[in-house]
Amino acid sequence: MIVVRTVADLRAALRERRGGSIGLVPTMGALHEGHATLLRAARSADDTVVMTIFVNPAQFNEQSDLSAYPRTEDADLALAEAEGVDVVFAPDASEVYPDGFATTVSVSGPIAETLEGAERGRAHFDGVATVVTKLLLAALPDHAYFGAKDAQQVAVIRRFVADLGIPVTLVVCPTSRDADGLARSSRNTRLSPDERAQALAIPRALQEVTDASAAGIAGTEALRARALATLEASGIRPEYVAFVDPITFAPAAAVVDGPVLVAIAARVGSTRLIDNTVLGGA
Repeated sequence: MIVVRTVADLRAALRERRGGSIGLVPTMGALHEGHATLLRAARSADDTVVMTIFVNPAQFNEQSDLSAYPRTEDADLALAEAEGVDVVFAPDASEVYPDGFATTVSVSGPIAETLEGAERGRAHFDGVATVVTKLLLAALPDHAYFGAKDAQQVAVIRRFVADLGIPVTLVVCPTSRDADGLARSSRNTRLSPDERAQALAIPRALQEVTDASAAGIAGTEALRARALATLEASGIRPEYVAFVDPITFAPAAAVVDGPVLVAIAARVGSTRLIDNTVLGGA
């Protein structure tokens, strides 16, 4: 495994590997088992696996959140090597955003302006879209791997990849969960034991909605009420419990009659968590 810090060195490392397929796994570091599942998916499908480590300042709307984000490069590199990564691209911010940088990739409409876009500010998805575009152009992979937990982020990436004609296939892997059902996230390390127990209400609320839908309850307001009751029973007041189209993120119809994404965002203590599930197939 080799580690490179510049786009030029990344392209040089990949030049001789272009005869086979290249899989890219973008990360912000602080790796956990969820990232490992993405790396394994890439390793099983591609001849060369590239992983990026870059804590992207452009997608943080709170400086305190950026400052608190864990940086664990030594451990991240050890995990990457254990999972068979071939090349790690770990640039400094000045490599990604050099002096004079003045370009933003921006997706418009509900897909980027609702839910996370509304709660975290429009600049959040602008930052995501811009940095992922740069990573895709730097590596020019055949496949890029993302987790379904970040459903809105994936939808934004799908949109600009299609709109800009970037030649990559997106591979979305199922949400990785701990044995207790909590979606894996680098933020989980901030939870105290009591907060972690409280946070389990989030996957329970999603399961309650799934079970109620399977039992024949189709009204989104009735389903939302069940999710809210489960969250509030554990003392969680969510930022949102939303029922939306999984592609466009427009509000879902009043009655579930096709695929509907159920998305939850909530703070547990000072830690902000997101999770989702899809009703009606995907």
